[in-house]
Amino acid sequence: MADIALECSCGKVKGVARNISPTTGRRVICYCGDCQNFAKKIGRTDDVLNAHGGTDIFQITPSQVEITQGQDQLRYLKLSEKGIYRWYTNCCQTPAGNMVGPKLPFIGIVHNFMACGDDSEKVLGPVRYSVMEQGAIKPQDTTKSMPSAEKSAGKFPIGLMIKIFARLFIDKIQGKNRPNAFFKSDGTPVSE
Repeated sequence: MADIALECSCGKVKGVARNISPTTGRRVICYCGDCQNFAKKIGRTDDVLNAHGGTDIFQITPSQVEITQGQDQLRYLKLSEKGIYRWYTNCCQTPAGNMVGPKLPFIGIVHNFMACGDDSEKVLGPVRYSVMEQGAIKPQDTTKSMPSAEKSAGKFPIGLMIKIFARLFIDKIQGKNRPNAFFKSDGTPVSE
């Protein structure tokens, strides 16, 4: 396991993701419209989305994340009233992570925020799932195909949902939703 530096594009926000390995998290590519709209809203489609409109995300627990500098630069965006919290940095619009809320021990750290360099495959492991592929941008060149993953799904696969909910249950019992760098102890976001 390794500790991975977290850093926004301009360097004002820094942190660390602790105990990271292919077994302590799950790497997915999400092609949903919300991930694509989020990248558009913060003006980062060119470096957040892959050629097919997917976002590379590493799913871990909030207790593994510590923001060590620039927490005052964190902002969130909800694309609908019941939508998830999509965290980014105000200074340079770097996407940080996606969360359902403060009570669930789950955060999807966006690849732009993780300082893995060329070692992401080694440190995070291969992409295990490609989800919501019905929202993917199909290649114009028909000789090219979508990026491969261990498992692909047009929507959100039942098997993955079961694994996530089982993990959430265990992590919740173990209190891995705290500490939480994105929410105060009373459950309110660290920013307006």
